[in-house]
Amino acid sequence: MTPVRVLAVASEVYPIVKTGGLADVAGALPIALKAHGVEMRTLMPGYPDVMRLVSNAAEVWRWPDYFGGPGRLLAGSYDGLDLFVLDVPHLYARPGNPYVTTEGVDWPDNGVRFAALARVAADIGYGLVPAFVPDVVHAHDWQAGLVPAYLHYDDRLRPGTVMTIHNMAYQGKFDRELTSAIGLPREASFDVHGLEYFGGISFLKAGLQFADRITTVSPTYAHEIQSDEGGMGLGGLLRERAGVLSGILNGIDTEVWNPQTDPHIAYRFGAEDLTFRSANKAALQQRFGLDPRPDALLLGVISRLSWQKGLDLLLEAMPIVLGEGMQLALLGSGDAELQDRYQGAARACPGRIAAIIGYDEALAHLIQAGADALLVPSRFEPCGLTQLCALRYGAVPIVSRVGGLADTVSEPATGFTFGPVSSENLSAALRRASLAFHDKAAWRQLQLTGIATDVSWRHRAGEYAALYRSLMASHRP
Repeated sequence: MTPVRVLAVASEVYPIVKTGGLADVAGALPIALKAHGVEMRTLMPGYPDVMRLVSNAAEVWRWPDYFGGPGRLLAGSYDGLDLFVLDVPHLYARPGNPYVTTEGVDWPDNGVRFAALARVAADIGYGLVPAFVPDVVHAHDWQAGLVPAYLHYDDRLRPGTVMTIHNMAYQGKFDRELTSAIGLPREASFDVHGLEYFGGISFLKAGLQFADRITTVSPTYAHEIQSDEGGMGLGGLLRERAGVLSGILNGIDTEVWNPQTDPHIAYRFGAEDLTFRSANKAALQQRFGLDPRPDALLLGVISRLSWQKGLDLLLEAMPIVLGEGMQLALLGSGDAELQDRYQGAARACPGRIAAIIGYDEALAHLIQAGADALLVPSRFEPCGLTQLCALRYGAVPIVSRVGGLADTVSEPATGFTFGPVSSENLSAALRRASLAFHDKAAWRQLQLTGIATDVSWRHRAGEYAALYRSLMASHRP
């Protein structure tokens, strides 16, 4: 097996910094790749949380002036992950999450912040750190989208490049005047085959235009984003580049998500004995202030509250939830109006509906272990990870038939699916789930089939390893 060195570039990595599924993938994939002969080191920004966790990292490069202030490149490790950390305090030493202020507004210099990350990734690709010269640079989402662009416009012998789309809705759009300030040729911002995007520039488009290979996180989503609607302005470009585009399903870290060893749940259990799920259900009902009813179909939701996630449709389907005697435990945050509406529904139906606004990793594990069903009614979903966790924990998924949800849940084998995405079709799926729930043998079979499904990175990491090896020969002498 030919060894491969890969530099991954990601704006968030679990368990260090997480706002969404990108972090889960960036944290789990490097570890899974070790079994396939791939040495992966991940470059990420030096946010305050990162700097605290890698305090013993070694300095491997220093700049007196890097995009407007002093900066350092550090090499270290954390929780089995090998890391490069870009320590540039004037860009990253800030409160709030990686992308927005504490008021929820995008940092005004996000273009510069993530251009700086991409620029150093390109330089590592050329050999800035002699101890680690990558064969491939793997860029994740728009925050790393300029990596292939820098490597293209530098016009030097370079490593192969892979661009992975985790969500087409986030495209990194900025004013074209930024182009010169971040060290790219100004003409690139006027070139439809460059960075130009509806009069401005797009970091995601740059990555899709110049990467040697493009991947996204499920086969169905790879097909959907080539349409005008699914491509969200980039469908034409993706159709042009269809020959280098593929969908590789995400997996989950089955050590982190393991009901037999999970420290976050009330009672641990395995496929051979699901009776302890009832104890987790009781603990979940108590935690959310729901009535202690073992006979009620308890729906769990762990989600960003947004139009994309279809959580407005669930509100429209609430008469079915209540009419069928179900309960709902929702954990999430996002759109202020949806937050208010769910809190209002909880006040109107105490003991039946409960909503906790925010995110709590431990509580997310308890929902998977205690809910009877896990609901994901997304209008579009590149892959989705919560339904994979649900399968592993015996929570039967009820999902819309889009993207990775369609690739990972099938009716009647492992869950319930609906499409086209509407409140009426969601209601029908809820009715089918209610009927099956009251057939104990049928429900147990759904749970056991789901638990037996391979949701790990084992085989999926192998697809990435094969992709990297296919690029090596063409980019290294």
